[in-house]
Amino acid sequence: MDPQDAVDLGREALLIATLVAAPILVSGLVVGLIVGLLQALTQIQEQTVAFVPKLVAMVLALAFSLPWVLARLLDYASGLISNIPNTL
Repeated sequence: MDPQDAVDLGREALLIATLVAAPILVSGLVVGLIVGLLQALTQIQEQTVAFVPKLVAMVLALAFSLPWVLARLLDYASGLISNIPNTL
């Protein structure tokens, strides 16, 4: 394995990690923005008011996107394992 192959494997791993984490992080970002705006409008500055809705939204996003996430991870893992003989 030459250094370019290692760089390509690392790049692909980072891309898959970003794609897998994106739905969960985007839902937390959107809900956090909405809750932050509501807190600014109502002047309620309680940390748990911001934390609980984000947590619920992220758990729901994970529950809905879990089949897609698992499919991406299985595709990546099977491709990585099947290429072991070619890289050695």
